[in-house]
Order: sequence, then structure tokens, then C-alpha cells
Amino acid sequence: MTSHTWKARRTLLTAVAATAATGLVTPLRAQGLAPTPTMRGGANNYLAGAPIVQRIGGGGFWMTGTVRRAGDGAPLPRVRIQIWAHTTEGHERDPHSHGATLTDANGVFRLEMPQIVPAFGQAHGHLAYDAAHDENGFETVFLRPVMRSARDTSLNVDFVLRRA
Repeated sequence: MTSHTWKARRTLLTAVAATAATGLVTPLRAQGLAPTPTMRGGANNYLAGAPIVQRIGGGGFWMTGTVRRAGDGAPLPRVRIQIWAHTTEGHERDPHSHGATLTDANGVFRLEMPQIVPAFGQAHGHLAYDAAHDENGFETVFLRPVMRSARDTSLNVDFVLRRA
């Protein structure tokens, strides 16, 4: 290396050390994270107030995801997410095809349910954060994600919620 390269490297290291010493180093965050918009068809066959359950039906399919706050991306614990779908055990309008779960301390939710099967030509799930059934103060969001394949045994769906 040339003496100019060494001098530039020393200057950079000195600047980093000085910044750290003054406390100007801040953790990297997801600044400006946009909220998730409600999807068309997301509220189809929604049954308000579905109970919180350990599992829907016999299981075999996993619906997973995260819930974060718009803006800073902070994980949201104890947020109620309702899930329903057309499955091997029932239609998406059947009460036994609906259930809700709460996110953990890291904003993660996970609920086992029967295998999702195509309805109207598409294998899809429904998920909702419904402000009327949760006290966290965010705007309602309904989602209807379509699976890549009807043979998939899991679907991951993330929410970014905005304060109401």
C-alpha cells in the first residue's frame, strides 16, 4: 500500500472512533417502513371475533408471519391475527375453518391448520388484523395471499401496521 492509502485508512478509523466516542452511532433500523395495504378480497367470508385457538382442525399446514409497526419496523407483541381458508376440512365461510392467534414477543405468529385447497381456481389463505377485536390501536388490514402451489404446506405472511 502507498503512504496515501495508509493515511486515508487512518483518517477513516479515527473518524469512526471519534463518532463512537461521542455516542453518535445508532442502531440500524427500518426507517420509513410502509404499512401493509388491505388486499382486494381479503375480507371475503370474514367472521368477526373468531376465537383464539391452538390449532384449526386437524392441522398439517402452517400459516406463519410477523407483525411490525409502520415507520420503525419494531416487532409488535400480543397482536391478534385471525386466519381462515378453504381447506381439506371445510369451506372458508365455515366457522370451524376460522381461528385467531397472538404474536409472540418478537411479533411472530404461527398457527397450524388443515391443508389449504384451491377455491375458485386458486389456493389462498385469508388473514386479518381487525382493530375492532384488538386493543393495540392499529388500522384494520385484511390480506388474501395466493400460494405458489396447492401442494405447499406453509404460507408466510407479514403485516406492517399503522397506528389508527
